Amino acid sequence: MSERSDRFADYGRPRKVDGGLKARSTRGAIGRSWWSRRFLEVLESFALGTRLTRGRSYARAGQVLRLDVTPGRVTAQVQGSRPRPYEVSIALAAFPEALWSRIEDELAGQAFFSARLLAGDLPDELEELFAAAGAPLFPAAVDELTQRCNCPDFAVPCKHLAATFYLLAEAFDADPFELLHWRGRSRADLLDRLRARRAEATGAPASPAPVSIVDPGPSAVDVLPPAGASRALAGLAGTPVTDAVDRFWTAPVPLPDRPPRLATGPDLLLRQLGPPAPAIGGPGLLERLRRAYRAFGPG
Repeated sequence: MSERSDRFADYGRPRKVDGGLKARSTRGAIGRSWWSRRFLEVLESFALGTRLTRGRSYARAGQVLRLDVTPGRVTAQVQGSRPRPYEVSIALAAFPEALWSRIEDELAGQAFFSARLLAGDLPDELEELFAAAGAPLFPAAVDELTQRCNCPDFAVPCKHLAATFYLLAEAFDADPFELLHWRGRSRADLLDRLRARRAEATGAPASPAPVSIVDPGPSAVDVLPPAGASRALAGLAGTPVTDAVDRFWTAPVPLPDRPPRLATGPDLLLRQLGPPAPAIGGPGLLERLRRAYRAFGPG
């Protein structure tokens, strides 16, 4: 690091902040889930050195005032030593619509992925699926990230950017769909599209439809689409087994290359429900509930 960068690195003590976003981790590594750990592993592999260390101290001190995730961009305000907080921006290209559509087809085609995502969880195998679709979830090189901060330190990342990275990793812990949101698909949009694709594949309506009790008459017959095992065997009806032995044991939907892991964290329900309203239990309720779930969970 240059002499000028070193001078700015020690540019006075940061101003104390009341009500800032504090990292939940008070010592050791930050990040509990596989997606937040992978994100920080990628960053640390870029050999950013002590800049990340100083940023971790800022994150734990609560110097980050605001953190917002939008498709392709993360913005934050970080309080440094000057009166006005610094404006931070981290951009990572969102996936184009055509690529997201292909990914959603892959996700909807495998019941395991759909079930886990609809339950509010991200399975480990998701990273492999995105990579195979040509859409790696995490940046492969530091130049894929466009990092900006209006502080006087020209080093990239500065400690304000680094603090944002660590708070972002913890945001991924609290809600893994924020990672997918950064890549271009919000939780609500993704789950709505998966439900629609699953309904189309099974022939069922995406939402409950009203049931008619009017007798249509003897000439009209309601034909329900096959479902479950009937759907898998529909094409074999009336066919001798000897003529269909090559496809009799074929899975009706694509299966993962390796058995998926079904372990989930004890705070899965909190991720499904989202943060409660501020009037319910105060601003720290979600974190208190998360600690309680972990304390009373298995293990």
